[in-house]
Amino acid sequence: MQTVNDISFKQTRALVRVDFNVPLDDNLIISDTTRIDAALPTLKKILKDGGSLVIMSHLGRPKLEYQSVKLGAEEKFSLAHVADYLEDALNTEVIFLDDCISEEAFKQTKALKKGEVVLLENLRYYPEEKAGEIDFAQMLALHGQVYVNDAFGTAHRAHASTAIIADSFTHENKCFGLLMAAEIENANRVLQSKEKPVTAILGGAKVSDKIKIIENLLPVADHIIIGGGMAYTFFKAQGFEIGNSLVEEDRIELAKELIEKAKESNTQLLLPKDSVVADAFSDEANTAVANNEKIDEGWMGLDIGPDARDAFSETILSSKIILWNGPMGVFEMSKFQGGTKAIADAVADATQAGAFSLVGGGDSVAAVNKFAYNDKVSYVSTGGGAMLEYFEGKTLPGIAAILKED
Repeated sequence: MQTVNDISFKQTRALVRVDFNVPLDDNLIISDTTRIDAALPTLKKILKDGGSLVIMSHLGRPKLEYQSVKLGAEEKFSLAHVADYLEDALNTEVIFLDDCISEEAFKQTKALKKGEVVLLENLRYYPEEKAGEIDFAQMLALHGQVYVNDAFGTAHRAHASTAIIADSFTHENKCFGLLMAAEIENANRVLQSKEKPVTAILGGAKVSDKIKIIENLLPVADHIIIGGGMAYTFFKAQGFEIGNSLVEEDRIELAKELIEKAKESNTQLLLPKDSVVADAFSDEANTAVANNEKIDEGWMGLDIGPDARDAFSETILSSKIILWNGPMGVFEMSKFQGGTKAIADAVADATQAGAFSLVGGGDSVAAVNKFAYNDKVSYVSTGGGAMLEYFEGKTLPGIAAILKED
């Protein structure tokens, strides 16, 4: 796996695909710089070598095409809003170009000197980007002599700038950035682990979102902890009464199959013994603790209960490898955050004791950040959907394109 560390960028123009899809507030100020910060080691390495940078990314989901944007529409999606922060972070001038493929853009990038940086406009202003059009990818490729993909968050998309473009570069002239390499390395540490026991903690609302992950982890994990709304489909599958709790009726048979597959794989599938239940989906609701084998009508499970927290924590603390994807309840509401907080505590304590812990997926990452535990786990993935698909065993186009031989 070739990375930027294997290439000298002296007097070389690097075209780097990053994931600067950052949230902006009402004043179009960046509210979370995590994704930009994660790409800085790659960008700084190239500049330190004596290279120059052409940086490209998407931002948001603009609906209008480039010509409309030039007239002032959807300006909120312009990458111009990240240029000042990037300039401060790199401690050098960043030249922002308000398009990607004009003659003026190519003139500017081809004239770059050592240490100079260009940031191209939002790639998704061009419908050719998401369509993965070859001509557009080949035009983008003209901006650089070496292609670097450091956008793990979009590695599961076969877009022009994330996958198709790589065919315009020889195997020697394309590589992973340091973030991409770290994401792959840490994910593989879980999937290919020889250390035992391995525990996967899977939460969130729907079984359907996690089917492939559960199936792919069965040969790997010793324990799979199930929490969040999807747990109630498993209880309904066993004939238990779950009141008004969330259930996917069309996934009940599948839940039964997963329970049997876990037994066949000698993987312990751990469901929460109890729940914090509420009489409404609200932070103002009345609450109680109920055994998950019988939740009364009119009540719904919105968090794992105290017995489940204790049992799950005991398993986590005995683990050597931990994957956490998805919260244990509606942690955005204060009454139902206790279960997710307990899991975060256990993962942090296990990590402190020497376990390797990987946290990924938007909600679990948000939970780790909410409880200020992002520096108490081994690795926090920036991937979201890409990480989920990687753990499902899918081939990610953005990764395959770099590994592909000429």
